Amino acid sequence: MNEDDYKRVLRGDKDLTGADLSGAKLKGHDWYKADLRWAYLRGAKLTRTDLSEAHLQGAELHGADLIDANLRDADLTDANLTGAKLKGAVLYKANFKNAVLYTANLRYADLTGAKLTGANLRYADLTGAKLRDANLRDADLTGANLRDANLRDADLTGANLTDADLKSAVLYKANFKNADLTGVKDL
Repeated sequence: MNEDDYKRVLRGDKDLTGADLSGAKLKGHDWYKADLRWAYLRGAKLTRTDLSEAHLQGAELHGADLIDANLRDADLTDANLTGAKLKGAVLYKANFKNAVLYTANLRYADLTGAKLTGANLRYADLTGAKLRDANLRDADLTGANLRDANLRDADLTGANLTDADLKSAVLYKANFKNADLTGVKDL
């Protein structure tokens, strides 16, 4: 973590493009509409943080703790959230285009209307997640846990669901056109 960047956060600066806040403890912080493009937040503790409408394009959030965080309408295009903890997070209409969410914990997260086009969700835990109206076109959901997830009206055109678990998932009007469903459990 860069000490100068951390001081900027404490002063309330919301333009933190490229800031290094790896490992920072910022539980409950207000970053509404903050600019965190290309910021380095690896392993940061951001539980219950307000990141609604924040700009996080290309941000490094590997292993970050975003449990119960608010990322409503946030832009996480090309962000790296490998192993991130997003349990119960509000991700309503968030943009995760081409983001990496490999092994991320998204249990019970609200991804209603989220854009996950081309996202890497390999082995992600989406148990009970709300994915209604989500755009998962060309997303990689290999081995993902989608038990009890709500995928009503979701677009999974061209998605890879190889070995995914869809036990008790709501699939009403979900679009699986050209999706790879090899080895899907409980479809």
